[in-house]
Amino acid sequence: MPDCCRTILLAVFIASIANSAPSCRADDPPARPRPFRIQVVDATTGRGVPLVELRTVNQIRYVTDSNGIVAFDEPGLLDTGVFFTVTSHGYEADKDNFGYRGVKLRVRAGGSAQIKVRRTNIAERLYRVTGAGIYRDSVLTGDPVPIRRPLLNGRVLGQDSVVNAVYHGKIYWFWGDTNRPDYPLGNFHVPGATSELPERGGLDPSRGVDLNYFLDEKGFARPTAPLPGEGPTWISGLVVLRDRDGRERMFANYAKIRNMLEVYQRGLVEFHPQTRRFEKVAEFPEAPGQTVDFPSGHPFLHEDEGIEYVYYAAPYPLLRVAADPARLADPQAFEAYTPLLPGTGRSQPELDRRPDGALRYGWKRNTQILPQDVQDRLIASGEMHPREALLNLRDVESGKRVLAHGGSVYWNPYRGRWVMIAVESFGASSFLGEVWYAEADTPLGPWMYARKIVTHDKYSFYNPKQHPMFDQQGGRVLYFEGTYTTTFSGNSEMTPRYDYNQVMYRLDLDDPRLALPVPVYSTLQGGTTRLFGKRDRSERAEPTRTPHRVAFYAPDRPGVANLPVHGERDASGGFILRVGSPPAAAGSAGARPLFYIRPDDPKVPMGAMVRLYEYVEEPGGRRSYSVEAPGGPGRTTPRAHPLGRVWPNPAGTLRW
Repeated sequence: MPDCCRTILLAVFIASIANSAPSCRADDPPARPRPFRIQVVDATTGRGVPLVELRTVNQIRYVTDSNGIVAFDEPGLLDTGVFFTVTSHGYEADKDNFGYRGVKLRVRAGGSAQIKVRRTNIAERLYRVTGAGIYRDSVLTGDPVPIRRPLLNGRVLGQDSVVNAVYHGKIYWFWGDTNRPDYPLGNFHVPGATSELPERGGLDPSRGVDLNYFLDEKGFARPTAPLPGEGPTWISGLVVLRDRDGRERMFANYAKIRNMLEVYQRGLVEFHPQTRRFEKVAEFPEAPGQTVDFPSGHPFLHEDEGIEYVYYAAPYPLLRVAADPARLADPQAFEAYTPLLPGTGRSQPELDRRPDGALRYGWKRNTQILPQDVQDRLIASGEMHPREALLNLRDVESGKRVLAHGGSVYWNPYRGRWVMIAVESFGASSFLGEVWYAEADTPLGPWMYARKIVTHDKYSFYNPKQHPMFDQQGGRVLYFEGTYTTTFSGNSEMTPRYDYNQVMYRLDLDDPRLALPVPVYSTLQGGTTRLFGKRDRSERAEPTRTPHRVAFYAPDRPGVANLPVHGERDASGGFILRVGSPPAAAGSAGARPLFYIRPDDPKVPMGAMVRLYEYVEEPGGRRSYSVEAPGGPGRTTPRAHPLGRVWPNPAGTLRW
């Protein structure tokens, strides 16, 4: 072989080796090490906690994914000790001797560590439902994940307020404005998805929701309500009805939006499963000074006097219409539960009073709801007495008024009552981030004492919605989600991946802190209050059937420092309340307590509570009971002593 040929072959061989061998240049970066796995867990349950921030001393910020995992991969901080400050809405890490809430970890490639936090929220945060990177860190560390698309589903980065309903055997989900990866403007016309019911092969709701988005040709969540007109389309009031032929049909109320938050058109749409789109059924005309309220919020079906209605909770269910597709399209068919004079509205409110001056609440057409802010203005002006107010939600501990902004109401078979989960406006730690739980005997109330179950520090969590199709253990365990976002919060530091997305929570109604005071009704005998009782737990009636006055509020089950109260007849036919063990005397009311009472401990502040007094008449020794203190009107007898503490009834003139 000629020397030139040997030279050419040698050059080709050397070149092939150079192209196939890894580069060894000094300026090449080293291979990426395996991440250090950190999992933040609830100290009580051992479950991973999502949305926990870990921040290094030099302000490198990590946020746990829905498994509570952070994949820490900072090359310069591997193989050394690193201190992480630990913060989270409703969860706390222990403080060290200098007051820092955090932990020092020895970080090494491929290693792992666990951080325990204590839950201060009553509700338990479970996972993020929407957006990208729901299980990003778990994928990086090789941990198992429950959903099929843990990193990016439907090319969705963020989604506003959810509505959902069970339709044709599946859960249908719809959202508001939705962000995408490739441009700041996304889908503003109601993207949608389905998921399987848990009993039909879907995930246990404690683990997650596997969403199947309706996609466009580029794989992005497509619009389901591309209605003509300027600006976005929003929907609410999603409800499934059966028509006269027995067919399931799904409707929603729509609003067209311009200039950020201006609603310039409303109406009704119906979902068509063949096209997976909403089509306009009716446009609701608006006129200056009209006295019709348009439906919004989360609806439920409920029968009253033999007629099934759709009630719209926003969050109070004060608007309804007969559950008939034809009626949904007619604004004049809607009824408002209101004290306003028929035919009047909020702009110039006129109260509907009987000849004796009593305020007349009722279901009225062509009349508007009286919201809490207008109700409070009428009270301030003297046109309405505070004891006439329907909307009276209060903090069970302090008695502070709670201005409920948005939420949902559903019947709960476990409690035998209606339950509300609602966000508060102007809360203590955030403008729209504090969530409350309340119960009532009827859909209309009395919604009186509530307990805060979730708080978000300077962050919004608006439009919370309970998912009754996820209820477990007969309604003992509830699931709800809301929109986690900096919008309206005043906070400019957005949480990566989580911001503008839906986050799921779980609530166990057996938590003793949720043993809220319920109405205790009085029965009069000879003009004196003798008997006390609660509404039947199975009763779902409205306050139009044999209404009674609420004497006071007290828990109907054990809670925090509660004592049972039993009732029995005395020899003269009167009624006696006994605190503690059930009475053994014949003719007693039975072993089941009438209600529970807080001890009258002088070391414990009264808060929202008042004393319940037992009064003994002279002569005769007959007993009566009242929260009116001795020395008050008609209470001059010296024989009075407190049985314990209960909660007062601020709406004393209303009957239920």
